[in-house]
Amino acid sequence: MDALPSFPSSFVWGVSTAAYQIEGAVTEDGRGASIWDTFAHTPGRVRDGDTGDVACDHYHRWPEDVALLSELGVDAYRFSIAWPRIQPAGAGPVNPKGLDFYDRLVDELVARGIAAVPTLFHWDLPQALEDAGGWLNRETSYRFAEYAAVVADRLGDRVSRWITLNEPIVHMAQGYAFGTHAPGRELMFDALPVAHHQLLGHGLAVRALRASGAAEVMITNNCTPVVPASDAEADLAAAAVYDGFHNRLFLDPVLLGESPLLDGAPCVRDGDREIIATPLDALGINYYNPTRVAAAPDGSPLPFEMLPIEGVPTTAFGWPVVPGGLRDLLVGLRDRYAGALPPIHITESGCSTVDEVSPAGRIHDTARVEYLDGHLRALHQAMAEGVDVRGYFVWSLLDNFEWAEGYQQRFGLVRVDYDTQRRTPKDSFAWLRAALRDQR
Repeated sequence: MDALPSFPSSFVWGVSTAAYQIEGAVTEDGRGASIWDTFAHTPGRVRDGDTGDVACDHYHRWPEDVALLSELGVDAYRFSIAWPRIQPAGAGPVNPKGLDFYDRLVDELVARGIAAVPTLFHWDLPQALEDAGGWLNRETSYRFAEYAAVVADRLGDRVSRWITLNEPIVHMAQGYAFGTHAPGRELMFDALPVAHHQLLGHGLAVRALRASGAAEVMITNNCTPVVPASDAEADLAAAAVYDGFHNRLFLDPVLLGESPLLDGAPCVRDGDREIIATPLDALGINYYNPTRVAAAPDGSPLPFEMLPIEGVPTTAFGWPVVPGGLRDLLVGLRDRYAGALPPIHITESGCSTVDEVSPAGRIHDTARVEYLDGHLRALHQAMAEGVDVRGYFVWSLLDNFEWAEGYQQRFGLVRVDYDTQRRTPKDSFAWLRAALRDQR
């Protein structure tokens, strides 16, 4: 395989994880219950009845995991902070032991020359807040800003780059509209207030972080280029609706101060749009694949239908592998938002593969190497076309709890044996380590 093209010397190379997916220790040191604890312990919700109770045991094994980061040679580590560890009830008293854990983690990252990039919300809402309405309740937005201020006060002297929310579209759609993720509500389009309240919480948190001296604040959105199934008017219209729902619902309010899908909604109050549109320093984009959309058949509860993309490889998850979609997405965002688009970081990009351990203990995850190589080349092409991209974070450092799929899907550069918690770097880990050395 040829060497990657050269990226700028200032380009940030990193990997990402999320708290509930790796930490475990869900009842230790004062941590409160999250909606994912409740959801995973509800029979039938997660494949094989898996939970995040232990996950990768990162809460106890974090020094080993930071050593892996150092060995890999990344510049930055994107992780999430578990809100229930900081405020077990989602508001009120702060749990010192929870802050202590992240304090130790950030100290070790700094000592190894790795920038800490915390995400404040990666879907593990404190159950107590969900009991009061969750993100359907406007008050959750204000509680989120208070929590952001608490974390920034403790870690802000060593953290310069912050992420408020991770993939609010996924949390709204799968958690509140379709019920396939925590908290498991099935509200369909009645879930739209969740979008507004998440974005309001984001805007309030941006202001709280800035007041604490944060140098750079961004939000991370999951975005997809939407491909109409045909040139038929109905398919084009369906694609436009899906693009509005998946992409524009969470980008237009932040970047343009507009929210077409929520115009006139009772949840939108005077002043909200200005708060949500508080200027960002950067934008996080998570990319996995394009989405092919057709008009929905008669009787469907949705106005669109998602169809397979044919003739391309797929991941173990069944997702199409289309590296050029990343280039198309980024160029499309540049053209759509023009002067309103801040610098971009690709905050997640990766794939699940079927990893087999050889007799010698090696994991030859060739498909993951090819995925990363292709997507980095597509990213470089977008940058050559003028898109301002400042960093790329691989999902994920470790195999982990993959939400409703439990431990079935493996996304890691490092294999985790869930019985022994042994970490084994895969071929993709060695490939990325060598690629980063070449970049320097």
